[in-house]
Amino acid sequence: MTKLNFLELHEIGRVPVNRLPVEVVERKGLGHPDSVCDGIVERFGFYLLKYYYEHFGFPLHYNVDKCVLVGGQSRPKFGGGEILTPIFVHIVGRATNEVKTEEGVEWIPVEILAKKAMADFIKENFRFLDPYEHMRLETSVRPGSVDLVHLFKKQRSSPLANDTSIGVGFYPFSPTEEICLKVEKFLNSKVLKKKLPAVGEDIKVMCVRRNRKLRITIAVAIVSKFVRDIDEYVSIKEEIKEEVEKNVLDKHRNEFDEISVYVNTADDIERGIVYITVTGTSAEAGDDGQAGRGNRANGLITPYRWMSIEAAAGKNAYNHVGKIYQIFAQQLAQKIVEEVTGVMEASVILVSTIGKPIDQPQLLDVGIIPEERISIRSIRADVEGVIESELERLPKFWKEYLEKGGFPVF
Repeated sequence: MTKLNFLELHEIGRVPVNRLPVEVVERKGLGHPDSVCDGIVERFGFYLLKYYYEHFGFPLHYNVDKCVLVGGQSRPKFGGGEILTPIFVHIVGRATNEVKTEEGVEWIPVEILAKKAMADFIKENFRFLDPYEHMRLETSVRPGSVDLVHLFKKQRSSPLANDTSIGVGFYPFSPTEEICLKVEKFLNSKVLKKKLPAVGEDIKVMCVRRNRKLRITIAVAIVSKFVRDIDEYVSIKEEIKEEVEKNVLDKHRNEFDEISVYVNTADDIERGIVYITVTGTSAEAGDDGQAGRGNRANGLITPYRWMSIEAAAGKNAYNHVGKIYQIFAQQLAQKIVEEVTGVMEASVILVSTIGKPIDQPQLLDVGIIPEERISIRSIRADVEGVIESELERLPKFWKEYLEKGGFPVF
């Protein structure tokens, strides 16, 4: 068991966020340009780790968390439209591209893996955006080499942190946070796309709660080929609102006095200015994107919570704490709430030290909101038991990441 001399366990001196008079929550959907960047580099990083492990039995160095998307140009019109200039994606990072073995030097197809990552992510998440026809990729991934024999001699029981970074997590989500996440996921579900194929993948949801009144503003990129005219566009907007209310909001009505939904509020119907796209994303027509600029690792942007601006997507799952701690902090907060009786809410902040084992952070700050008449002292032993158990997972975090096909990071 780990000696928890780095642990700070305390009661959070505030009411739960859902009891505050105001709460703001945002989610950028899978088709948002920022999310596209996150998705591509996260898939790229996963493919690199998988390749290294399958060919050499060990994770090699990579870090491909820098990505920018330059929006293209399009000409959407009711009933159709065309792409004039493709979307440009540029990935910047580092990755081992050659390995010295006893048999010689083996080259690693880093660029091929990058192209496959972009194509796979786009094909799996978009219906009308073609990664070959509508997108262009450039990589500035600087190469590196490693002596595999020497590397194995340096293996340790726990990976050493490659940076001094912060990871933040909290649990459970408030009703407002749950709704924000559910609305986007529902609008990007196969069920909804089948019923309303005009709903594109680029969706942004902003939830603003003032006491018990919730306002939800949704931006939806409408696919132009499914819309005959302005009247049908207005009708589709109304259908989107009705579907959200029926499939998501009706289950939460008792938690609010009033819930209002607004869709594509920038539209000027009288002048014919509406949000239509050819492919279902604003990236086709000038809206740019960047990795790490959107959702946090829990899928939300929550300014009323503890947060970190660390970008998790594309980072090395072996020893890059900027990724590992973001995911682990969220998982740990959830475990504490679910397994320790008397905990209403938990928030976790982890701080690493470069060059030190990742299961020995320099600080693990756990803030608890206990249930009424529960003291921190009475639950400390149970909380510490959960923490010790979870910390034992960290040295093999990268294997768990591979086995599960990755963890959500945006």
